[in-house]
Amino acid sequence: MTENQVQVELKSGLQARQAALFVQEANRYQADVYLQKDDKKVNAKSIMGIMSLAISKGSSVTISAEGSDEEQAVEGLIAMIQKEN
Repeated sequence: MTENQVQVELKSGLQARQAALFVQEANRYQADVYLQKDDKKVNAKSIMGIMSLAISKGSSVTISAEGSDEEQAVEGLIAMIQKEN
């Protein structure tokens, strides 16, 4: 399992469009991918799960993955949420 804690830099956080793009990116990987905020952990391939976390800019989250491409999944998703747009 690979995991990393990061701070969300997206201007709107992971709301609406950004959440959809995050889920789309997560689905590119074979690994099981999870996103955790505080004590709530959700499947990163689920738009409803991501939206339920209510992640805003500056939030600290943990991205974890387990599977054949877990490292690429974590790195790709970190790069996405650390973009300032």
